[in-house]
Amino acid sequence: MDAAEFRRRGKEMVDYVADYLENIEKRQVYPDVEPGYLRSLIPEEAPLEAESYEDVVKDIERVIMPGVTHWHSPYFYAYFPTAHSFPAMLADMLCGAIGCIGFSWAASPACTELETVMLDWLGKMLKLPEDFLAGTEGSGGGVIQGTASEATLIALLAARSKIVKLIQTDHPDRSETDIISKLVAYSSDQAHSSVERAGLIGGVRMKKIPTDSKFSVRGAALQKVLEEDRAAGLIPFFFCATLGTTPSCAFDCITELGPICNAEKIWMHIDAAYAGSAFICPEFRPLLNGIEFADSFNFNPHKWLLVNFDCSAMWVKKRSDIIGAFKIEPLYLKHDHQESGLVTDYRHWQIPLGRRFRSLKMWFVFRMYGLKGLQAYIRKHVGLAKEFESLVKADQRFEISADVVLGLVCFRLKGSNELNEILLKRINSARKIHLVPCQLAGKFVLRFAVCARTTESRHVREAWSHISHLASELLQELRH
Repeated sequence: MDAAEFRRRGKEMVDYVADYLENIEKRQVYPDVEPGYLRSLIPEEAPLEAESYEDVVKDIERVIMPGVTHWHSPYFYAYFPTAHSFPAMLADMLCGAIGCIGFSWAASPACTELETVMLDWLGKMLKLPEDFLAGTEGSGGGVIQGTASEATLIALLAARSKIVKLIQTDHPDRSETDIISKLVAYSSDQAHSSVERAGLIGGVRMKKIPTDSKFSVRGAALQKVLEEDRAAGLIPFFFCATLGTTPSCAFDCITELGPICNAEKIWMHIDAAYAGSAFICPEFRPLLNGIEFADSFNFNPHKWLLVNFDCSAMWVKKRSDIIGAFKIEPLYLKHDHQESGLVTDYRHWQIPLGRRFRSLKMWFVFRMYGLKGLQAYIRKHVGLAKEFESLVKADQRFEISADVVLGLVCFRLKGSNELNEILLKRINSARKIHLVPCQLAGKFVLRFAVCARTTESRHVREAWSHISHLASELLQELRH
């Protein structure tokens, strides 16, 4: 394919993508295929001779689309949203064209510098404390990670490295192995599984702190466990607070937890993967009160801020804590400006070495939507969730299972877990809408998350009508 054909095919692909998205609600939201469906549709080996572009494109509908879950359908209400916008897609095209691997400033200065500035822009939108911004002289700063899972792991490993060095400064005779065997990290019992996984990868024990009736960790609960563990000779070193838990979008009380972590010299990381986008709205910013106590903070613009995956924003108060844990300097990666203090080499802030020019997506989206446009988008989704909540509340057969704060509604039929499991199975088997469940206080609960950029009130009402109809059928059957 030469440049002339690329121009032609590129325009065709843009038309295909635009058509796909304009008509996505006509497609069945969840695929009707069995595991292994795809292998029989394509050859066992790659072709020896080149095939035509036309043949490849024909196979998109024949091979790929039958097995696609349409995350951007207005009938997709599962998990949490994955962000999506035309400006971000265009920026991703440019990113692919430039094709740099931005592991250091020298590897592509624009790639590094735009990321630093975009994380400062976004930090200011969130009204983060100055400590977290790089500016031109700050000791903190932001970085784009691939996912919130990576950000949690990076924070935990940095905290582990910091505590080991501190203890060895006072007790040079203590081995790293001995210290790590006593370390203990903490999270909410509602925290995402990736937090527990970070403990596994980091080789430290992870304890879950029980939550209150609102599924939130409170200060007293953490303090109690810390005292017990210190008395047992353990070394508490890391706490991951969650703002917007995956099951129910609950918020740990960081105004209580932060001062405890600071007093106990425990690294507090805040995971706000989904909810963080909402903090750009003044009415939701109080949910982030207590951020001043944190050592690191992360959320995913690729969930709810119209920046396509992958783009997980992470900030640290002291970038030296992260760099100190991961810095390795082979000769072939060194460059003339790295010790100047004016540049950032992001390879020291992450697990991989290579990184894409992801900040282009942020730059395009922030400029083409503006802060007001992004706020309007968040508010629209919250409004749709509130609308769905009101429909549930108006039906005496159902109950709301957790406070509806943002774009997630947790609800269930009044009755047994088995009843709700059957209802969910029927909802998803019909493939008109797609939901996933969670468990709250021992109850099987259905989650309704407003996800797609194009979701409107009529889609929410259609979804509720469908759920209500299936519930009526199920309850009618049980009466006979």
